[in-house]
Amino acid sequence: MIRIPYLIAFNAIVYKEVKRFMRIWQQTLLPPAMTMVLYFVIFGNLIGSRIGEMGGYDYMSFIVPGLIMMSIITTSYGNVSSSFFSNKFQRSVEEILVAPVPNYVILAGFVAGGMARGIMVGIIVTLLSLAFTSLAVHNLFVVVSVIIMTSILFSVGGFINAMFATKFDDIAIVPTFILTPLTYLGGVFYSIDLLPEFWQWVSKFNPILYMVNAFRYGVLGVSDIDVWIAFTMVVVFTVLLVTWAMWLLGRGKGLKS
Repeated sequence: MIRIPYLIAFNAIVYKEVKRFMRIWQQTLLPPAMTMVLYFVIFGNLIGSRIGEMGGYDYMSFIVPGLIMMSIITTSYGNVSSSFFSNKFQRSVEEILVAPVPNYVILAGFVAGGMARGIMVGIIVTLLSLAFTSLAVHNLFVVVSVIIMTSILFSVGGFINAMFATKFDDIAIVPTFILTPLTYLGGVFYSIDLLPEFWQWVSKFNPILYMVNAFRYGVLGVSDIDVWIAFTMVVVFTVLLVTWAMWLLGRGKGLKS
């Protein structure tokens, strides 16, 4: 059972995080939504009309679930990495560390803030996508589960990135050189059935492939990967990253001089 003081501490961190990005919502919520609208227009309408169907659906319908997931991934990750590093940079994180609050409450508070922003952007992108195509949810449980698990996983990833970062440039390295390539190669714009057998095998080492396909199954009912395998992979990656983040917090990586 969670002790009341810990619950108050968790609520305080989440409130601070949500208030931070809502105060500048024009900079935190609108840019990723506008980027996805450009994807809808350029890839969905202009290029998609020449491609035709993919996975039994028109190209616009096929890429919309992947683009929604892409916005959740990048936003959840970016929110926690920038927020926690800012706390380190301003030394305000020391006030949290000296408080009688367990590490898991600190991690959960920042992750919940990242989830809130990621899910808000996902909802905005979903509403905007309705102007370009119609969405009929095939399995609501899968849709909700994948959104929650993916936003948790990448919020924890952003937290780990912030713990290792020593300057603001460091928090851009992982999104630029790892996260963005994995996202673009994660089956957002194509079915891996189109790839040669060797590259299909290589693609299965990309964790984002499982999240995109599980979400696409929840929305459209089609997937390149068995949905239960996708669920298992997402859970495994989440457990590994949470364990790593807790270990880093316990050692005070990047927090103690």
